[in-house]
Amino acid sequence: MVKFFARPYVAGDSLAKGLEVTRGLIQRRGVLTTFDLLSEDIETVEQVAEIRAVYRDMIASCAEFTDPRTRPTVSLKPSSFTVNARLATVDDGQSVSAPASEEAIVELAELAAAQDVALSIDMEDRRWTQWTLDVAERLWMAGHRHVGIVLQTRLHRTEEDLSRIPRGIRVRLVIGIYNEPAEHAIRDKRQMKKRLLDAAKLLFERGHYVEFATHDRAWNVRFLEEVVPAAGVGPDRYEVQMLYGVPMLRFQDDLVAGKIGRQGPVRVRVYVPFATSWDHALAYLRRRLGENPTMAFSVGRNLLRGSIGRR
Repeated sequence: MVKFFARPYVAGDSLAKGLEVTRGLIQRRGVLTTFDLLSEDIETVEQVAEIRAVYRDMIASCAEFTDPRTRPTVSLKPSSFTVNARLATVDDGQSVSAPASEEAIVELAELAAAQDVALSIDMEDRRWTQWTLDVAERLWMAGHRHVGIVLQTRLHRTEEDLSRIPRGIRVRLVIGIYNEPAEHAIRDKRQMKKRLLDAAKLLFERGHYVEFATHDRAWNVRFLEEVVPAAGVGPDRYEVQMLYGVPMLRFQDDLVAGKIGRQGPVRVRVYVPFATSWDHALAYLRRRLGENPTMAFSVGRNLLRGSIGRR
């Protein structure tokens, strides 16, 4: 059943299938992409080695796109490089200790820099937040300007994190998918989305490139028609991001065609997940559903919309 629900949201069970999807999005619709390798519950160092090899192949494949304006980017999932990552916590239970993940990310960041491929370090649950920001800052201080981060507006700490991150670093803004406890996060979706706009305003003021990532049409429109003009920034300072498989093709096409907003065509980037096997993809989706059961309702709603043509 999980596989049935997953198929529209996963580009396939190989890098080749993921590349086929991304080429189609670029060539037929002018939609940009970022690759995400689905890998969960890593239990052996051999699995980590295999995952690192796939990421190397991802970077090399992205570099083969000759036009840097349409070249796919790569999103890294830190827990993929640590054996039994869910157990990798320090004594306070609030942050991870994952030196193997940092070593892998540094290697891949250097490889991507040599091949002119942009990377984003994905943000996972709250235990990874400080660790991820620390690694990103060290990479930034080492000169890796091609590396970006992700901030989740549901977390209480994000307001302070906005003032601490390196000025100018690329930031993907999301509300976050992890169902965190109330002491760490707000529960009201509308407030999370309002925080998206507030964070975008601050990031523009501080010289960041903003990747505005939500599937809510209304809040995308507010970002483009309220926040962007007020900040006085051009279309080279932001993009809108969505997940592969979510039935918003018409809206995406309108953005690319410049029908929404005040500055003409908008960069749209789709987050394209793929796996090296369906076992990995299903483990990822089962865990997401377990952490946030309301996802099942959203997935079912999207499948229904797609089946009746509300694209």
